[in-house]
Amino acid sequence: MNLEVGMIVEGKVTGITKFGAFVDLENGKTGMVHISEVAPTYVNDIKEHLKEGQTVKVKILSIGNDGKISLSIKKALPPQNSGSNRQQRNFSAPRPNGPGNFEWQPSKQPESASFEDMLSKFKQTSDEKISNLKRANESRRGTSRRGNNFQNK
Repeated sequence: MNLEVGMIVEGKVTGITKFGAFVDLENGKTGMVHISEVAPTYVNDIKEHLKEGQTVKVKILSIGNDGKISLSIKKALPPQNSGSNRQQRNFSAPRPNGPGNFEWQPSKQPESASFEDMLSKFKQTSDEKISNLKRANESRRGTSRRGNNFQNK
């Protein structure tokens, strides 16, 4: 059976380097899985994910004119597990509050609110958020800057 780009086949890991792993395929051919194609998450140490002698499913990404075969383990995973298709992720999932428990989306203003009313409300909300942030930062430090005696020498 001839290997073609896009096929998913099984192979055996025969060698591991810091940049990828070599996989023996059928017909005595060998391909390489780059470290970025090992898992759907960031891989710092490839040996945490693969072992020599391990059988893996790989997708053939490319076959060069020189015979080099580029492989991917993460693209051979089922679509819901691969994480490589960003369109399937839900980045716009509603969150009740953003970082610091602040609402980042303004509440709906009535249609009849004037620009001045909306600006006044915005300024008030902004001032409240800034003072809350300052208070939170001071409490994390355990002391306020006002209590420290800094002198320029």
